[in-house]
Amino acid sequence: MGMTLLTKVGGASGAIYGTAFMSAGTYLKGKTEFDNQILLGALNSMIEGIQRRGKAVLGEKTMLDTIMPTYNFLEKSFNEGKSLKDIKNEVIEVAKKSMEATKDIIATKGRASYLGERSVGHIDPGAMSSYLMIKTVCENI
Repeated sequence: MGMTLLTKVGGASGAIYGTAFMSAGTYLKGKTEFDNQILLGALNSMIEGIQRRGKAVLGEKTMLDTIMPTYNFLEKSFNEGKSLKDIKNEVIEVAKKSMEATKDIIATKGRASYLGERSVGHIDPGAMSSYLMIKTVCENI
C-alpha cells in the first residue's frame, strides 16, 4: 500500500502517506500477533515517517494535527484498559475535533504555507484525509 501511494499519488500527500504506511509495514514485519500496543507502535512509526518525510510537527496545520491527538487519545485509553472496539466512536470524535481545529492554525508547511494568514478559516486537506481514514477504520471495526 505504501509503495502504491508513493508511486501513484501525485503531490506531497502520496509521498507522505506512502512513507507513513511503509514505516508501519516495517514496524509490523514479522509480527504474528496484533494488540493495542502493536497498534500504537505502528501508528507511532507512521507519525515518525510523516515527520521525517514532511519535516512537520504538531501545530503546523498538517495531517499530524489530526493523527497525533488521536494517537495520544488511543495511548491514554489503552493504558486505562479500554479496547479500540469500545472507544471507536470517541476516537472518531477526537479525530474530527482535531481536524476541525486546523481551521484556526496558520499553515507553515506545504503548499498551504504560501497562503500564510489566508490559510486561517480553512481545514487542512491532510488533516481531513487523515480524519477520513481514521473514521473509516473505526467504523469497520
